[in-house]
Amino acid sequence: MAAHSLSKLPTSTTALIPNHRTKPGLDSPTLTRNLRPDGLQKPWLGANSLSLQFSSLRVRTQEPKLRPFSATVCLSLPTANVEGVSFTEKVPKWSWRAIKSFAMGELEARKLKYATTGTEAILMGILIEGTSLAAKFLRANGITLFKVREETIKLLGKADMWFFSPEHPTLTEEAQRVLDWAVDKKLKSGDSGEITTSHLLLGIWYEVESPGHKIMATLGFNEEKLKELESLSSKPGFVDG
Repeated sequence: MAAHSLSKLPTSTTALIPNHRTKPGLDSPTLTRNLRPDGLQKPWLGANSLSLQFSSLRVRTQEPKLRPFSATVCLSLPTANVEGVSFTEKVPKWSWRAIKSFAMGELEARKLKYATTGTEAILMGILIEGTSLAAKFLRANGITLFKVREETIKLLGKADMWFFSPEHPTLTEEAQRVLDWAVDKKLKSGDSGEITTSHLLLGIWYEVESPGHKIMATLGFNEEKLKELESLSSKPGFVDG
């Protein structure tokens, strides 16, 4: 009886292992495997090799989708209010160095957390831009950005640390008059060309009660240096550079 029962047992160990290679409705790799590593080669285990077979392995690669984008930076100066200028008269353009100096002044006012853009900020903007005749003239006379910033804090104080400046701090009355003076000066000169950073710097100096003028005077700028700068910037064919 025992011998009859044993004869019905499976003759191969593979019959005891259910087939999990595929499932209906699923796209999965087909895997066939032998249970014996190479180091266990025994005659009663059956096959003598270990093999892996992938019959339907799908590898999907997808390139990242890149969206093209563009950024446009627009820098412009506020409109100057010049008396005696008609709308039909062609107002000269600002040089790109003057526009950049003004933009850097706005940024400096925001960094110092001031609510407005004043003459001191425009003065710092001229020095930050750094490549114009006005900026080079200031540095040659010992007036640097760090000194101007230090004198600005001494004169106007530090802003509240929790205050956040607007994106474009509005101009103070003195700063607006500086822009008006620069345009008016260029128009009265009758010369063709652009309004330069030298016009901005001279306008700051002529705005006597402004913080920018006081800071320039404290750092050694005087009437003699003013005449020298005017002489340099009024030469025929002068380019703001």
